Amino acid sequence: MNDPRQPPRRRSWAEPYKVKMVEPLRMTTRAERATALARAGFNTFLLDSDDVYIDLLTDSGTGAMSDRQWAGLMLGDEAYAGSRNFHHLEAAVREHYGFPHVIPTHQGRGAEHLLSQLCIEPGDVVPGNMYFTTTKFHQELAGGRFVDVIIDEAHDPESEHPFKGNVDLAKLRALIDKVGAARVAYLSLETNVNMAGGQPCSLKNVRDTCALCHEHGIKVFLDATRALENCYFIKMREDGQRSRSVKEILRELCSYADGCTVSGKKDCLVNIGGFLALNDDELADRARNLCVVYEGLHTYGGLAGRDLEAMAIGIAESADDDTTRARLGQVAYLGRRLTDAGVPIVRPVGGHGVFLDAARIVEHVPRAQFPAQALTAAIYLDSGVRAMERGTVSAGRDPATGANLIPSLELVRLTIPRRVYTQAHMDVVAESVAAVYEQREAIVGLRFTYEPEHLRFFQARFEPVEGTGILRAPAAASVSSDPPCSG
Repeated sequence: MNDPRQPPRRRSWAEPYKVKMVEPLRMTTRAERATALARAGFNTFLLDSDDVYIDLLTDSGTGAMSDRQWAGLMLGDEAYAGSRNFHHLEAAVREHYGFPHVIPTHQGRGAEHLLSQLCIEPGDVVPGNMYFTTTKFHQELAGGRFVDVIIDEAHDPESEHPFKGNVDLAKLRALIDKVGAARVAYLSLETNVNMAGGQPCSLKNVRDTCALCHEHGIKVFLDATRALENCYFIKMREDGQRSRSVKEILRELCSYADGCTVSGKKDCLVNIGGFLALNDDELADRARNLCVVYEGLHTYGGLAGRDLEAMAIGIAESADDDTTRARLGQVAYLGRRLTDAGVPIVRPVGGHGVFLDAARIVEHVPRAQFPAQALTAAIYLDSGVRAMERGTVSAGRDPATGANLIPSLELVRLTIPRRVYTQAHMDVVAESVAAVYEQREAIVGLRFTYEPEHLRFFQARFEPVEGTGILRAPAAASVSSDPPCSG
């Protein structure tokens, strides 16, 4: 029975904000998309944004800032040293993440680079709960070797485990015993694990993992880029957490670690920026010195003062329960639409996007012909929706043998920017993916025409292994045509 003092409960929900400004979208024809796709070498990263209708390539820097953040841009103190905006950012990080030392960087990978250079010696191993592309690259660049210690359920897209981002403590103990604690540079612990499908870690697992590492004198650094999304999953899924705010859970989560790297372009709701936060005084002093070399003075880290101000405001905004709930609710909505259409996705639905199980959707395409990349191209051709490959192309090559690394998960990521699209946009995406799924046998594999040395998924170019398009004729003609202009 409803409490008469409370408003009636309803099944529908709405975003906790209203629209003040709009940006027109351009809807292209199928012929235009086919031309753009070929020009981009069948790599959605190489498409011009003018050729994209709904852009789900990434949630990194693509969110919408609030009126308060835009107002904050006018308060930028562009002094080279000691900007007041740096102190605002420092205070926001200390309040919400709890770390005393804050070193701003131009974005998350700047913080990853600083941390790797500071803490990794050649020959060290860096255990972590599944790799992330840029993080692993910086660890290897510093001479380290990444070792995956995530639980096995994370590699199973059909597993309904609520915390697939958890560290397997038995794997971690075995690694420490094998190589010795002195050769473990640190544990890299990602919150809301991206490559697993945006899957969270439990608070208990973070606590137990950090305790095990500290017992052996090993530091733990969080990739806290999407920590608030992770904290909302903890609130909803972990025993004893429902009554707590995400802000409270975030402070506890971070309290177990020795520091974190953050791309402010995600949870912090800005278009550029990041930071490295640390507990250790000596390590922080070295980080500031290295920041001067690679990023800029330690009080601006490659950012304008207005960028620091927007990030400080965004940190506080993203720590609001309603904001995070609405963000995850939109992702869950798209996941339900695709599940209802029978499209195989990673379950449970993650925090920042819906991940299509390309290995099952286009199972006729061999892994050596990059099925996720091919599926991504086919979705763009169908509707102008730009998604991203997270599979064999992203995994890269074995540095010893040169062979393609074949990850357990071959995924297409439909990444939802924060506060940008409506449920109607999600309906268009779901209908397009469902239409492509119905014609999945028409999708052909791809091969490289250009492969860069590093992080190849950003700049590689491809061509179909047969024909000139991503779909075989005559099935190509039966895939859905242009998106409607209205409902």
